[in-house]
Amino acid sequence: METDETGSAVVTGQANRLVTTGCLTFLIALISVLGVLVSWLWYRHWHDGNVNSERRARTLASIRELARDAADDTARALDTSGATDADALTEVIWRHTEAPVITYDASRREFTATAAKSALYDNKVVVPGGGPIKVTRCFVFTYTHRPGQAWTSRVSERDDEVCRPGTELSGLVRLTRTRISGMYAEDLTRAGVQKALDPTGRLRSYDVKSVVRRGDTVIVTILVSSSEKAVDQCYRFTRPVPGDDVQGSAAAVPASSC
Repeated sequence: METDETGSAVVTGQANRLVTTGCLTFLIALISVLGVLVSWLWYRHWHDGNVNSERRARTLASIRELARDAADDTARALDTSGATDADALTEVIWRHTEAPVITYDASRREFTATAAKSALYDNKVVVPGGGPIKVTRCFVFTYTHRPGQAWTSRVSERDDEVCRPGTELSGLVRLTRTRISGMYAEDLTRAGVQKALDPTGRLRSYDVKSVVRRGDTVIVTILVSSSEKAVDQCYRFTRPVPGDDVQGSAAAVPASSC
């Protein structure tokens, strides 16, 4: 009996040592794998961070270059347009900058256009959550004309808050175009447009100034205002009206005054 018990104890001890050795080997292997994984994740985080920083920097540089090009192109367009009317010049500026807010200082013969410009870059990450990232910058374009001289342009970058009211105006203008496009021609009156834009009469975003019909076209002039009237801009909406019982697509351009 003692021999059997001694033999069993020896076998059990050997088995325990084998199990312990196996566990240690497994743990060492696991720690090694985890170490490699952590090192790889750290490297990817560092690498992807550098890649994203470079992409963001290139995107910002591209946005700024596009803004400078837009300023130069607009100045040349103002020179070649031959226009002297403030509204016509405002439209030239809008078509090249798409600025939702354009003001004119007659005493200085100077236009100021405020617009946010955006671009996308692909954000590289290991874990889910990557994809396109939108970068936006706010710009103020200034166009000045001196007698006997060509138009000159300046462009400066500003804080996002400067462009925020204009971005809100852009949304309001898109909504106005949709509403006017969906109206029947017979309803395109000053009161009709005002009611379509402000059914409750409580909004302060729209002030319909005039509705004029010229042949098969209706021109609606509206003063559009951002929240708390921080910024307002006069817009002219043009819509074809081939008949009283049809609808049509409206176009919008800012105007120097209402």
